[in-house]
Amino acid sequence: MLNDSDMAGTADRPATLTSRQLVDQLDRSALPARRALHAVDGVELRIGILLWPGFPLLSLAGLCDGLRHAADVGDQSRQNRCSWAVLGVPGEGVPASCGVRVPVDQPFDDVTEFDYLAVIGGLLGRDADVDRRYVSYLRQADARGVPLIGICTGSFVLAELGLLEGHTPCIHPFHVEDWKARHPVVPYETRAHYAFSPGRITCPGGISIVELVAELVHLHCGADRAAKVVHQMTVDADHSATHVARRHALGYEPSDHKTLRQAIVLMEKNIATPLEIAVIARLVKTSSRQLERVFLNETGASPSEYYRRTRLRFARWLLVSSDLPVSAIAHEAGFSDASHFIRHFQQLYGLPPGRLRKALSSEAARA
Repeated sequence: MLNDSDMAGTADRPATLTSRQLVDQLDRSALPARRALHAVDGVELRIGILLWPGFPLLSLAGLCDGLRHAADVGDQSRQNRCSWAVLGVPGEGVPASCGVRVPVDQPFDDVTEFDYLAVIGGLLGRDADVDRRYVSYLRQADARGVPLIGICTGSFVLAELGLLEGHTPCIHPFHVEDWKARHPVVPYETRAHYAFSPGRITCPGGISIVELVAELVHLHCGADRAAKVVHQMTVDADHSATHVARRHALGYEPSDHKTLRQAIVLMEKNIATPLEIAVIARLVKTSSRQLERVFLNETGASPSEYYRRTRLRFARWLLVSSDLPVSAIAHEAGFSDASHFIRHFQQLYGLPPGRLRKALSSEAARA
């Protein structure tokens, strides 16, 4: 049974931050540019973009918009902490699949000025329309050690140029048969938003581009910038159970261990209806015992413990970012009843949910 403090979410709902206040808070909390070794004039993440004819406009827009939200405060869109440019032949443009022609920003220049070179692939079968200077520039980037990103059918471009040997790209399920026909012996995956490997990143496009740009921003600019990207580019979690809407709550914790990373993604995607650990193990192609060892070695917690803490972190975020009652938050976090949820929440955070909500709300009001 819920006590009075735990029912605060229903009877005495605290004020929550508006979207504008949250963005202002993220901008204020942002650390100064870290002046990483590769940074120039405070720019921490620099991406050059190559467009193939018939490219999807959403992939370009998602990449650029994510970078612009991270690059500056508010909605000013200056290229301060991140920079981006569409590269190609000056005066020319590249047609998107929807027919909109996107002009080139700057000519092919020293490829080493970029941290990444991203190729956004186009409609399959239009490779003959590509100016060979684009291909030469991609090969030059590879020769100079610049990491390459294949977005949408950009993975096909990299594979056809022999630039994905030893890598397993992430492709869109729609293109699986195309991939098998063109690259029958090259492995692929479809269950992730992106795939990292040495010198290569691949992304299937669509809404997954938000996930990828948030991760790149997190790696180069910090978690506050990544949180702003996701907040500005996705709908509120109250109205959507999508994976990208949860990443603000779950910390943007990358891992170099592929099995662990895949298991965590499955956990994050299945918050309200948790999967059995044995099911997760099967989906990531390992045994329950091996998955247990991986989690203990990498996180210090068993898979079930890590999963529960992930759901509780999500619940804590809902407490401060929404006015949902505690009973509804328990359901959203995958707990069968509120009392079970409250017990575990208090064990982790030291206070029951209702009291913590009031305390955090008071603290935010004082700030």
